Amino acid sequence: MALHFQWANRGVAVYSRAHTAKILRVSSERLRYWERTDLVSRSADADGRSAFAFEDLLQVRSLLSLVEEGVSVRRIRRSLAALQARLPELESPLRALRLSSAGSGRVAVRHDDALMEPDGQLVIDFESSLATDSQPTPLEREAEKAAGALAWFERGCELDSEPKRLREAIDAYRHAITLDPGFADAHCNLGTVYFNRGDREEARRWYETALERDTSHLEAHFNLANLCEEEGRRESAVHHYKAALQADPFFPDGNLNLALLYEKLELRRMAREHWRRYLQQVPDGNWSEIARERLEE
Repeated sequence: MALHFQWANRGVAVYSRAHTAKILRVSSERLRYWERTDLVSRSADADGRSAFAFEDLLQVRSLLSLVEEGVSVRRIRRSLAALQARLPELESPLRALRLSSAGSGRVAVRHDDALMEPDGQLVIDFESSLATDSQPTPLEREAEKAAGALAWFERGCELDSEPKRLREAIDAYRHAITLDPGFADAHCNLGTVYFNRGDREEARRWYETALERDTSHLEAHFNLANLCEEEGRRESAVHHYKAALQADPFFPDGNLNLALLYEKLELRRMAREHWRRYLQQVPDGNWSEIARERLEE
């Protein structure tokens, strides 16, 4: 697989979210969610906008390795929060520390060339209970529900890429929504599962519900735009593509699809603008060559 990248202002290779997702074989939606919830971050600068540096790819790979070994994202978050509390000088424990599986839902942390044992100061026992003798407050109960929703959401993300397990993914996302009805990402991902099963109407319903929870939800707008375009509702498609780009002006697929749609509508000048933006974001690849051809016409 060819690795497409740009160059940061200091001459260092940097990667877009889409390219990072392809390199590490993780969905762009899942990666975007991890960014939005501050689990991973982008530290590079490419022409005035944030991008993934190579070290950021390493932090995502570390996270994926733990997930693949059976450590839940909820437990990883709890571990990293505790590490941050113990080492407040660390801006990103996941990037600064090497986390390795220690079995039984635990992790060992390598820091300053020393591997901390389970009873050491830096290692969190994921199996330990957070319960206290006192009854939880209403705020604590709500926090526990939100944490449970996150766990079910991550479970859905693990399952929805496997065609034979889409039913399980649906159940996982529904559990997340039951615990947190305002969880827009879960609504959107559930819509995508139904889309992949061929149920366009159900997909539309969940995308629209996601937008009721979050009016600027990028994936919900983008996916609805695709549905509208598929149905010949081009004005609605333009609306949702533009809303997706308003949420993220540097979203390459939004510029690509809008350029193609404007061409269908014979709005050449507007199409050229989005071809230009797409080419700035993705300078290499098949669609980039098409963008150059369109701009040279």
